[in-house]
Amino acid sequence: MGAVATSADNSLAESVNAALKRELLEGTAAFPDQATAYRAVFRWAHRYNTRRRHSAIGQITPNSYENAHDAARSATLAEAA
Repeated sequence: MGAVATSADNSLAESVNAALKRELLEGTAAFPDQATAYRAVFRWAHRYNTRRRHSAIGQITPNSYENAHDAARSATLAEAA
């Protein structure tokens, strides 16, 4: 991240906005309503997220998974000692 008012200050946001405009909005007519536009942008933003992290760990929250993992690890280390 750059300092405030430098060229690198907002580069990530600018890159995302440019990709959105290029891949979704360029060459298309206006959306018929706000809900349609929202759905199109949502689909564009989530196009590569085909496997959610929660589904890979049994539909529990990441914090719950980490707590259970830490508890199991601590129990294993206690048994080994």
